[in-house]
Amino acid sequence: MKAIIYTTPGDSSRLTLVDRSVPDPAPGEVRVRVVVSGVNPTDWKAREGSGSAAGSVGESVPNQDGAGIVDAVGEGVSHVRVGDRVWLVIAAYQRPRSGTAQEYTVVPADRVIPLPDEADFELGASLGVPALTAHRALTVAEDAPDRLHPGALRGRTVLVAGGAGAVGHAAIQLARWSGARVITTVSNDAKAALARAAGAHDVVDYTQEDAVARIRALAPDGVDQVVEVAVSANDALNTAVVRERATIATYANDRGRPLTVDVGQAMRLNLRYQFVLLYTVGAEAITRGAEDVNAAIRDGALPIGEAAGLPLHRFPLERTADAHDAVQNNTVGKVLIQVQQP
Repeated sequence: MKAIIYTTPGDSSRLTLVDRSVPDPAPGEVRVRVVVSGVNPTDWKAREGSGSAAGSVGESVPNQDGAGIVDAVGEGVSHVRVGDRVWLVIAAYQRPRSGTAQEYTVVPADRVIPLPDEADFELGASLGVPALTAHRALTVAEDAPDRLHPGALRGRTVLVAGGAGAVGHAAIQLARWSGARVITTVSNDAKAALARAAGAHDVVDYTQEDAVARIRALAPDGVDQVVEVAVSANDALNTAVVRERATIATYANDRGRPLTVDVGQAMRLNLRYQFVLLYTVGAEAITRGAEDVNAAIRDGALPIGEAAGLPLHRFPLERTADAHDAVQNNTVGKVLIQVQQP
């Protein structure tokens, strides 16, 4: 089978196309014939040897997300069968040879999720890290539910920072599906159009207007939950617009900038900061999130593509390096790799 590998950390030039033997699943594992692989910022960071998913020295296959068809199952696996369409999440976490940039991968069964009939493989490969991160960020508030469904967030106002990104896009869609009022911040008109297409009720361009004043006007009682991509840069804004007992859930480290908290203000608000990293949320949180994401898919609530606010950028397997570069250079939208035909 064809696979993309790297053996030492570095830039995308380390990625090489090779032929490997097809691995067999052990008990509790599933072999998937990968059709589409999804690329996230965590993937190039791992390849460079930084970030939470950095692999060990030795042969590694990049990319955590993907979608395909079950090709074989190990002993004890019952929730999927050979021939089932599935999507994958954190495929390569602590398993450097199990990334999705290859024609077949073997992963633990709990990282293999049935793909609803309503979804194609491109949507399946776009879920994983973005959708489950968004789900986690929306379900960690002290007085909010830990599951999402229509009406779960009714009466709540959610602020999504960076609504044109992959996680922001999923957060807008899931919050809207769950009944929340959704406000998002963006940095230009093009991103504003994408956030509106994703379903945001209100879009604030923080480069063109007083974001605090605008958000306060939109949510005079304060924002209930924040889904944050740049917590250090946006902390002053967030603490100025949230209500008492609000939650700020952040899923990115803002290029390593330290977070300085106004402790007095945070205490007055009884404010909660929740740090979200999908790799360590635990299997139960991933299972709950995957079930809710699949329910949203069946309801037609998670479309992708430019018309839905998430442009797609497609690459063949042999151009995985270009796909990584596109994500690393902040290409707006979702970068996908067509590994093979269905």
